[in-house]
Amino acid sequence: MNTSILKKWLVLIILITVTVSTNTFSADKGDSLFTQKTLLKAMRHVADWQVNQWNTSGFRHPKVDWTNGACYTGLFALGNISGNTKYLDLLRNIGNDLQWNTGRNRFHADYYCVAQTYAQLAISYRDPSMVAPFRLLADSIVSQPHKESLHWKNRIESREWAWCDALFMAPPALAYLTTATGEARYLNTASKLWWKTTDFLYDSSEHLYFRDESYFDKKEQNGKKVFWSRGNGWVMGGLVRVLENMPAKHPDRKRFEQLYKDMAARISGLQQDDGSWHASLLDPQSYPVKEMSGTGFYCYALAWGINHKLLDKNKYLPVVKKAWVVLNSAVQADGMLGYVQPIGASPDKVDESSTEVYGVGAFLLSGAELYKMAQKRII
Repeated sequence: MNTSILKKWLVLIILITVTVSTNTFSADKGDSLFTQKTLLKAMRHVADWQVNQWNTSGFRHPKVDWTNGACYTGLFALGNISGNTKYLDLLRNIGNDLQWNTGRNRFHADYYCVAQTYAQLAISYRDPSMVAPFRLLADSIVSQPHKESLHWKNRIESREWAWCDALFMAPPALAYLTTATGEARYLNTASKLWWKTTDFLYDSSEHLYFRDESYFDKKEQNGKKVFWSRGNGWVMGGLVRVLENMPAKHPDRKRFEQLYKDMAARISGLQQDDGSWHASLLDPQSYPVKEMSGTGFYCYALAWGINHKLLDKNKYLPVVKKAWVVLNSAVQADGMLGYVQPIGASPDKVDESSTEVYGVGAFLLSGAELYKMAQKRII
């Protein structure tokens, strides 16, 4: 064979070998994120950074605040994995510090977000004292007429669920309280008020929620409607947490499931190539950076649906896996989760130094659902 031809063949073989090896390495590296060991390691890394921040610098927000309440949900999920009860001990200590009370603005959803973790702890430890103060508040919520319109005026948010974030803060608290007490009226009220908010804020043509009435006529730079990623992430996170406490024969169960499936299909179609969702769902180029709070809640909600056989694994597992990969890409060496949009009500800028406790909560909720998948050998 001609020497020059032989050299060309050798070069081609080397290139093919390198390409195959590189692709195999990349795939293996990606797959390694989904073992029980690596999932737990990632969760602990992020959780321990947050706990260390609290221990060394104090709480940036009041312990009873909705921001921390969202974080506690993730810490509870991690604490329920065998060998991680130190996180449950932390949550019990926080509850004791707060005397198991909710916030000062009694009927504002943000002020009783924390109660969903109280209820989960009460279920785990069979201790009704952990929900005793919230139960009194919940009885007051149940007894309210709830006849006001949800138009954004007269501080309606202090009495009704007039903004989409509220659907993560409040309904799960009431739903978990039903599971903790056996009293159906709390879940039934959560369902009734969920649909009141949905009738007002849900765009059935887009299968997405406006943040509140003030966004009905706003447009993004590309002319599309304004749908905030974390806002709809709050909704999907709230959806699955209500469903987790809703009996199969509950009269509203099918309606909740259909809403969940419609949103899951829409959200999965808006995922970016890197696995994330940007701050603006319909105008991702206006905020062309991965955003981890919305991404975390979508990863959690979609993974939950696979685990509960509401979503097709073949269709949605690739979406979840891509989301978990990009979530891990935002974790810095010390465990800080970056690219979390700050507190707000609409799409906004974000960078690697942006972090917040609710982003940590979403990350941990996602990891816990993926851990269940790994246990079941779904992934």
